[in-house]
Amino acid sequence: MSSKKTKDKKKKKKKTALVVCQDRREFWTTQAQFWQWAREGVVTKTEDNPLTGTFNREHEELMVLLSNTVLNLAHPNHMREALLSRRIGMSGK
Repeated sequence: MSSKKTKDKKKKKKKTALVVCQDRREFWTTQAQFWQWAREGVVTKTEDNPLTGTFNREHEELMVLLSNTVLNLAHPNHMREALLSRRIGMSGK
């Protein structure tokens, strides 16, 4: 009985919403995440079946959050400098 419970907990979320990036790459996400992005104005809904949307801003899909710092992977120097300053900060502790 306990193995059934662990299988239910590990059930994968269905990724049924398609998001199209500015460079025409596509990826699937959950509907909950899609609607969260839509509320925040990050994604604009374009179709219903399947639920489809596009990013509003260029390189939005490349934004990464690292230790409360938003990085843009489209600018490698930004990422390099942020990681370097983080390493320096961590070595001082």
